[in-house]
Parts: sequence; C-alpha cells; structure tokens
Amino acid sequence: MNLSWKEFPDQVQIQLNDTHPAISIVELLRVLLDIEKLPYEEAWNIVYHTFAYTNHTVLPEALEKWSVDLIGKLLPRHLDLIFLINHFFLQKVKQMYPGDESKIMAMSLIEEGE
Repeated sequence: MNLSWKEFPDQVQIQLNDTHPAISIVELLRVLLDIEKLPYEEAWNIVYHTFAYTNHTVLPEALEKWSVDLIGKLLPRHLDLIFLINHFFLQKVKQMYPGDESKIMAMSLIEEGE
C-alpha cells in the first residue's frame, strides 16, 4: 500500500503523556520538511493532526524545560524548527490578543531571559 503523507494522521495517532517525548513532534516535522520536502503548512498540518498530548500535573516543577543552548548543541535543526513553530504560533496569539505583549510572552514556547 502506498499512501500519501496527507493520509498519515488517518493511519497513525501518537499520544504523548509527558514532556520527555515532546521532541518527537519536532522530529516528525523535520522528516516531513527536510527529507520528504513537503511545504511547511502541509507538514505542520500532518504533525498537528498526528499528535495528542496529555500532562497529568500542572505543577511548574513537573514541566520540563530545556535550555536553548543545550538543544542548539545537541539538535540544532530541531531548535531552528522550534523557533519556526513558535513564530507561527505567536502570529496567531497576536491576532487573538492584539497589543497584549504580556500574553504573547506568557504563551511563547521559548522563554525569554534566564
């Protein structure tokens, strides 16, 4: 059977239950962009409809954070894609909350500062 990538989310659903496997979202995006040469919008749509995420706590100490320096050293292409995802996400946040810079900063995937 030879399916197109557009059909991938109909065949594969991936449930992430913690922060550790979250990098797999970026890895699938990397494969679709860099190897399969799909346009960003199409690749992101596939990724968006493939993954689901559940975290069983909202305590700050349970939410894992990875430094930009660490990801940049270990997975530089993934860091580029995280910045790209964040850029498009923040564009939507800005449309929903025009002029609310504190909301934009709070919702960013990338924390500014130390």
